Amino acid sequence: MDRFIGIVGLGYWGKNILRNLYELNVLHTACDFSNEIIEERKKNFPNVNYTQNFDELITNQEIKAIAIATPAVTHYELARKAILADKDVFIEKPMTTSTKDAEDLVRLAEEKGKIIMVGHILQYHPAVIKLKELISQGVIGDIIYLYSHRVNVGKIRNDENVWWSLAPHDISLILMLTNSEPYKTNYQGVSFINKGIDDIALASLEFERGIKGHIFVSWWHPNKEQKLVVIGREGMLIFDDATKEKLFYYPHKVEWKDGIPQAKKEYVQVVPIDNKEPLKEEMKHFIECIKERKKPKTDGYEGLRVVRILERVVSGL
Repeated sequence: MDRFIGIVGLGYWGKNILRNLYELNVLHTACDFSNEIIEERKKNFPNVNYTQNFDELITNQEIKAIAIATPAVTHYELARKAILADKDVFIEKPMTTSTKDAEDLVRLAEEKGKIIMVGHILQYHPAVIKLKELISQGVIGDIIYLYSHRVNVGKIRNDENVWWSLAPHDISLILMLTNSEPYKTNYQGVSFINKGIDDIALASLEFERGIKGHIFVSWWHPNKEQKLVVIGREGMLIFDDATKEKLFYYPHKVEWKDGIPQAKKEYVQVVPIDNKEPLKEEMKHFIECIKERKKPKTDGYEGLRVVRILERVVSGL
């Protein structure tokens, strides 16, 4: 089993998946519905087998798995076809655009004995893996509050709003760190570029055990910020993907003197992490799961949970 993975969607993010599958020597065929995009990819990867026909991936018996990096509204249809054709699938985030469709894919994959892995890439980031390890070790005590900001002058979409486009990353991380789903949410969205498509979104979340948090996403913002802050009773951790160091530990504490709380500030500590490309680690995990028939870290159920929260938050439930 060497070159056994096909990919559909070679655009904005798909080109990065294409590169990694190529470098890992598992790429069989690359598909895009645009000949212009294919011609562009041929400049860097001339020896790849390209097609504009998705059915060529579906019917080829040498292809055991398909990576889907097309617009979100197409994920369900393409993934369903792939699973019915006896292929494992990797689906970029969000897994689908509705809970109903995500549930159907999970059910179908179980019936067919196929693997679904969802592209929640930050769970494969060395800094996030280390952050989770430190929290599990009790370095910052119990989590009290956590928040994420994902903003930039970024790619503006017409087929999904900023909440569905950017927030899946942060929801995936927050669900993983709290090991629970929020019981109460609040959502505010602002739409001013395309009417009816939110460009800025802010959501608050409340979890059991008193944990609270918020997610702020925008693709129309003056500067780039990709940050997750986790505040515990014994310290704080920051994952800042826009910096070179990535992970920071703040051992700040609160001391009580004569019944009055006082902040005890400490020096920030840079936490060393492995220098690995998250996307390559994600693709390696997908390959390993296919070969060993293992459950992915971000499997179909994890993808379903994230889609369910995406829907719940905007519906106000």
